[in-house]
Amino acid sequence: MFMAGGLALLVAGGVAGSAISIRQQQASQAHLTPGQAQRELNALAARVGELQAQANRLNALGDRLTRMGGLKDGEFDFDQPVGVGGAGPVRDMPRAELGESLDLLSRQLRSSGEQLTVLDTLLTDRKLTLAAVPSHAPIRDSYVTSGFGERADPIVGGGEFHKGIDFSANTGDAVLAVADGVVSFVGQRSGYGNVVEIDHGNGYVTRYAHNSQLERRIGELVRAGDEIAKAGSTGRSTGAHVHLEVWRDGRVVNPRPFLQQDIGRG
Repeated sequence: MFMAGGLALLVAGGVAGSAISIRQQQASQAHLTPGQAQRELNALAARVGELQAQANRLNALGDRLTRMGGLKDGEFDFDQPVGVGGAGPVRDMPRAELGESLDLLSRQLRSSGEQLTVLDTLLTDRKLTLAAVPSHAPIRDSYVTSGFGERADPIVGGGEFHKGIDFSANTGDAVLAVADGVVSFVGQRSGYGNVVEIDHGNGYVTRYAHNSQLERRIGELVRAGDEIAKAGSTGRSTGAHVHLEVWRDGRVVNPRPFLQQDIGRG
């Protein structure tokens, strides 16, 4: 897709650079009057200007998509011309042939623009979708104190299934949203103390428990990394920490695979 756009831009540059001189030669050969030649040159210049504007738009869009797609530097450089060459010989281009070339180039630019626009939409949708998947730790500069799954109950002993991950924290530390979403619950739940829950709109819901202070209201839009509460030790807890749960399609799941890059192996 990018290669098609690059080829079209290359042709546009070549036509723009040589079109005027070609028309001047043709005007001379056809013995046009100066007024006729000038009018045709003006029309041709206007056509080339339109193609140059399309090429500039595609360059800007392609450059933005390169950055959005996370492509490596130099993989697609829209500021540098593509190298081309030929062995010759060179001939004068007839007026009709030049017009057909400009028409073809216009269609190529239009097609490349449509494809890049579709790609822009797909990449934007993908970016929004990824932003709504849990991928950040709920507290900065912390470590995991208790993992997901079966464990010994820390209060009365015996076995229990721990539905989330606990992170070390001090009372008053900022509790952060782990993904974009809408606050769906703020209040108290039995055993959890003060709770904030966020619905991420894609089957995921995250729960943040044992907070000392709640800082959001139901219906608020939050972004990944936004502060939503203050850490604490409310509910069934032995001390200040952040308890994070991840629910997917109504079932609790292990948060660690989502947060692995952010929390390491703590």
